[in-house]
Amino acid sequence: MQFELKITDPQSSARRGTITTAHGVIETPAFMPVGTAGAVKAVHMREVKDDIKAQIILGNTYHLYLRPGLDILAKAGGLHKFNGWSGPILTDSGGYQVYSLTERRKLNDNGVVFNSHIDGSKHLFTPEYVMDIQRTIGADIIMAFDECTPWPCDYKYASDSLDMTHRWLNRCMTRFKETDPHYGYEQSLFPIVQGSTFRDLRIKSAEEISRHGADGNAIGGLSVGEPAEQMYEITELVCGILPKDKPRYLMGVGTPSNILENIALGIDMFDCVMPTRNGRNGQLFTSKGTINLRNEKWKDDFSPLDAEGTSFVDREYSRAYVKHLFKAGEMLGPMIASIHNLAFYQWLVREARRHIEEGDFMSWKSIMVKQLAVRL
Repeated sequence: MQFELKITDPQSSARRGTITTAHGVIETPAFMPVGTAGAVKAVHMREVKDDIKAQIILGNTYHLYLRPGLDILAKAGGLHKFNGWSGPILTDSGGYQVYSLTERRKLNDNGVVFNSHIDGSKHLFTPEYVMDIQRTIGADIIMAFDECTPWPCDYKYASDSLDMTHRWLNRCMTRFKETDPHYGYEQSLFPIVQGSTFRDLRIKSAEEISRHGADGNAIGGLSVGEPAEQMYEITELVCGILPKDKPRYLMGVGTPSNILENIALGIDMFDCVMPTRNGRNGQLFTSKGTINLRNEKWKDDFSPLDAEGTSFVDREYSRAYVKHLFKAGEMLGPMIASIHNLAFYQWLVREARRHIEEGDFMSWKSIMVKQLAVRL
């Protein structure tokens, strides 16, 4: 993997670059649609590529390990061939499930025992095994195994967890270096900065992660309930330490405004379930603010979903029609809303890239953040 930093905004830390992988080039800043189980919910892969214009998608190690399972993925020739996505893929290591499935896991220094949410069966994830699983899945970018700490948590818990995450990283790096990719192309391993909202722990982690000289680096443990101001404070702190010549990935973030604010702080890559999750529940993100299609005010509004034309569905469907689909319980409603929201996120990062290039990113961002906060 190669990262080329092309432009840094003179008024902020916003960056414009490219990441070259075996499955294609990613223009940064970039947003990755979430395809947890190998599929972006309610959207065809053709639409993800051609209509939404995503460059890279995300899969999840824990979920793909359980279903369809490693045997099926290996027989298929990896996730790319299994799901038909020809572009780059990033896989989360399952570290988020250490946080989200607290009642279904037991954690110790060796690893994590999960009770499957499908059938209750037990599965041991160690740092070494997580590397093996991601080798079998075949993603272009794979993540180190970590613990995503909850918020709030006390200092001792965060500190102990961080030390364990660093020990796990050493084991991940060793296993990664002593194994080979399965499908004839290289993979890149990203470590993850943790430390909750404690500045000294985040500094310690960012310095430790930087020491490994990995192809790229991630920031985890944010967007888990903490105030946005704390997220921005920690992101700015960590970006000031992580290498400038490597891409920075902020995991699980977030709202359109969160993305713009974090781009200004130096983040290159994002992912979040919000576009599809909120879309399935009738919320649209637009360039002028958010729309709740369940409100009666849209029943006779025949204007496009977004007047800016941020997605191809804006040219085909009105707000009134998509509201009707939701009210009638038609599956097409959540599908259109999901496509629109994902395309809007891609439009947003494309515009961010353009304004970084043109040198007016910060003035554009300040206008957009205000518009995005409006509830239409």
